[in-house]
Amino acid sequence: MEDAGIYARESPTLDTVVQLGVVGSRVINVSFPDSVPEDAESDHPILDRIFAYLGGAEDHFDDAPVALTVPTDQRGVLEATRNVPHGETISVERLARLAGLDADDEEDVRLVEKALRENPVPLLIPDHRIQATGATPEDVAAALRRVEQG
Repeated sequence: MEDAGIYARESPTLDTVVQLGVVGSRVINVSFPDSVPEDAESDHPILDRIFAYLGGAEDHFDDAPVALTVPTDQRGVLEATRNVPHGETISVERLARLAGLDADDEEDVRLVEKALRENPVPLLIPDHRIQATGATPEDVAAALRRVEQG
């Protein structure tokens, strides 16, 4: 049976809710709303992994089933972001290079920044590990970096 729906739980560590949108057993969206939606379920294996991670378990989420519906050029940036190791923080320029782009080209750097801002699955694609404004709200990103520093 395929998994689909909205799944959410309140996170004291992040001081907000972690919400997943799932279709066809793949996560299509991660967000951080102020409250748990009335129609959300709380039991999902990816949420279990996220909450274990928030509790201190190291998880790279690189095998989490994600469905990316983004332009191809942004996909390369997000795949490179997914490879940034747990606990590390890197610059936009370094991410550009990891994505095979020219870190000295202003257009390529703007592409990287746009891909991070439009990341549909923050946390699973850890834009909080990049020194830029991503899709993860800044207060949540700071909390995620603290979790990874132990």
